Amino acid sequence: MSLRMAALGLLAQRPGSGYDLLKLFENSMANVWPATQSQLYSELNKLADAGLIEVCDIGPRGRKVYRITAPGRAELRRWMADPGEDPPFRSASLLRVFLLGQIPERQARQHLEETVEQSRAEIARLADLRDTVGLTDSSPVDDDAFFALAALDYGLRLNAMQAEWARDVLTRMDRRRK
Repeated sequence: MSLRMAALGLLAQRPGSGYDLLKLFENSMANVWPATQSQLYSELNKLADAGLIEVCDIGPRGRKVYRITAPGRAELRRWMADPGEDPPFRSASLLRVFLLGQIPERQARQHLEETVEQSRAEIARLADLRDTVGLTDSSPVDDDAFFALAALDYGLRLNAMQAEWARDVLTRMDRRRK
């Protein structure tokens, strides 16, 4: 369901081809909801079949440009207003943490150290993305840019918290041994 809504949301911001949407996914939406080319193109076909988007232009080599329809916008707004239909939260990474006691302590430590490094790398990547696109609190002039920055900030804070948490667990593991 979320890929469907992500595609509708991007098309609500501006019309685009499958290629345009794929680039948007790769450069921004992938931080929230990644999608492959085949997944995205398949979803665009389903959205068009359901009447939620339509082709508004056909360019060179048959390149279709899509736009959201009134029923598509209504469906996006309905979904946005009802988070109760979201699936329950599941996290493979937290399941691994829960089960770290099942592997040797050396491997558990390595897992946590890798978590710190992955979080640091993600913080650097997101900060670079923020700097590359020039998003700052004073720069967003429209709602889309404002909330894109909010999502990016969430990613930065989440990864900072994750690194801090993993370092704390490592410290508590050290204290347990003493």
